[in-house]
Amino acid sequence: MPIDDTGTPFAAPERVRRIVSLVPSLTESVAATVPEALTGATDWCTHPAGLDVTRVRGTKNPDLDTITGLRPDVVLANFEENREPDIRALREAGIPVWVTVIRTVEEAFTSLARMFEQACRVPSPEWLAAAEAAWNLPEPPARRTAVVPIWRRPWMVAGSGTFTGDVLRRLGVDNLYENHPERYPKIPLDELVAAAPDLVVLPDEPYAFSADDGPESFPGLRCVPVSGRLLTWYGPSLASAPRLLSAALGRT
Repeated sequence: MPIDDTGTPFAAPERVRRIVSLVPSLTESVAATVPEALTGATDWCTHPAGLDVTRVRGTKNPDLDTITGLRPDVVLANFEENREPDIRALREAGIPVWVTVIRTVEEAFTSLARMFEQACRVPSPEWLAAAEAAWNLPEPPARRTAVVPIWRRPWMVAGSGTFTGDVLRRLGVDNLYENHPERYPKIPLDELVAAAPDLVVLPDEPYAFSADDGPESFPGLRCVPVSGRLLTWYGPSLASAPRLLSAALGRT
């Protein structure tokens, strides 16, 4: 019997016809691979645009009754984005739930291939192979440091063991809070400024940082607003992320 990324045994029908995804990245991945099977998704699943499926509320508060009513063959979840009580409740209702664990780019390639082959019962897609090729990068000629705020009031940053940190590392940018004991620590603004990073990377999600909202808090530091989807999503955007992020980071 297959096991998901958490080591939990998983049983699904030989042919999967109905998939509910509780993770925006996984929703986009399924829509790009087996769109006819995608039955439900969260309100936060914004890609692809115009997605016409049943909405099941958020990643942290999914509507379990609606999900059960959709009679999915598989529910896709993530260890970080979804809550264990919701996953447990769905399993107790007899619904197979496949939970991914993705903290690095390499884990994304392995996890997504396993998810498609063992949970969705389809071959690993061509776009995933293209993404893996796109991330076969040479060693950057020089390295820079960064802080990556993800929220303000209070200020929070990407800390240890995050997908965001690994994406930047592969592009020659080292997260100054990579060794923090927390994955998303709260750090006072004056401490972030005093750390004097080469870059302040400001993604537009979960907090919507922009050129007009965020850089004013870091006077004298190089601020780079970037697409959060390129920095945090593990799906089809992986294929273009290294090129687009390198261009954005290189303009500073």
